[in-house]
Amino acid sequence: MKLAIVTAYPPSKVTLNEYAYHLVKHFRQHTEVSELILLTDISPKSADTTFEEKGCVITVKQCWKFNSYSNILSVMKIVKQVKPDAILFNLQFMKFGDKKIAAALGLLLPKRCVFNKIPTIVLLHNIMEQVDLESSGFTKNKILQKIYNGIGTMLTRFILSADIVAVTIDKYVHILKEKYKVENVIQIPHGTFELPEEPKYTLPDGPLQIMTFGKFGTYKKVEIMIEAVEKIRSRTNADLEIVIAGTDNPNVPGYLQSMKEKYATVPQLTFTGYVEEADVPRIFAESAMVVFPYTSTTGSSGVLHQAGSYGKAVVMPDLGDLSLLIKDEGYRGEFFDPESVDSLADAIEKIVLDPSYRTALGKANYDASTAFPMSKITKMYLNQFNAIKESKIHKIRKSYEQASL
Repeated sequence: MKLAIVTAYPPSKVTLNEYAYHLVKHFRQHTEVSELILLTDISPKSADTTFEEKGCVITVKQCWKFNSYSNILSVMKIVKQVKPDAILFNLQFMKFGDKKIAAALGLLLPKRCVFNKIPTIVLLHNIMEQVDLESSGFTKNKILQKIYNGIGTMLTRFILSADIVAVTIDKYVHILKEKYKVENVIQIPHGTFELPEEPKYTLPDGPLQIMTFGKFGTYKKVEIMIEAVEKIRSRTNADLEIVIAGTDNPNVPGYLQSMKEKYATVPQLTFTGYVEEADVPRIFAESAMVVFPYTSTTGSSGVLHQAGSYGKAVVMPDLGDLSLLIKDEGYRGEFFDPESVDSLADAIEKIVLDPSYRTALGKANYDASTAFPMSKITKMYLNQFNAIKESKIHKIRKSYEQASL
């Protein structure tokens, strides 16, 4: 199978690039995949496609740009040139831009591929029905929110024209099937990027690192975490370091720089900036816990699965998709009220002051993460592509038989 994947890809800064890296890493190890074609936003020379494991050939085609209005034309031009046997879209609603028209035009691509008779699966990481438009940085205007929800419904209908739409949370399946009256929606879990050997659950000497990881400024706010740790410092003797690992959300440029300036007097506060793929294991391994300072959620959390794979305790708000993941996949953590600094401080402090509890949470999360390694997830997608192929063959045969009568 010659499999094309439409996605951002490292070192791109566009969302879901890291997820794509791990999809590629594991797709290429399946013997039924003869070639992977990345239809992406970066040049072939810069694409991080060097892997230790043996696998199929990877071809990189730079054919779209963030916020470009011509992506639908440029991507389809390359699709027609390379003629893939199947195509996978690694999507969320702001994948192709933070300008609304550019983002919307890119989401029409799956329908075009189906029109060209290419077996097409969309991996949709979030759905508009579960996105808080205000906290996610879209708009605070209630009238505009209704307009965007209407546009989101229209775009979702286009996306659902794919042969299969895969979502990572079971609740999303029920929402889409009920609202849009479709049957081509399935759940394929997010999966865990790496499964290192079970950690020893020991930490390096020095301060306990309280870490958060992601793109910040919209519904991910670091102020509450910084202030919570300051409260813990004021009432305990704990030696704590705050680690903010990641970059600004594209919708809020300059956010982290403003946080550096606002909290310039806070000791042991580290902003790492963009974390290269090779540095991710170290960032997690050195951390005592991973905190999710979110005010809302927009889909399954890759960071939660990463934290689990490295055996880390987690502290998270009791809301939305994170709560669903805890119930569905068996993760454990301390919960807090996303609007209360005191609540977050209490949750972090429980883990700081009780090393055995921290270890128990880390072990539970490691066990949860091992249930769905990316090798298993990519095989699920290949099985679905084969099912699409068989279905199309069956329809052709049936049509031929009817025509022969």
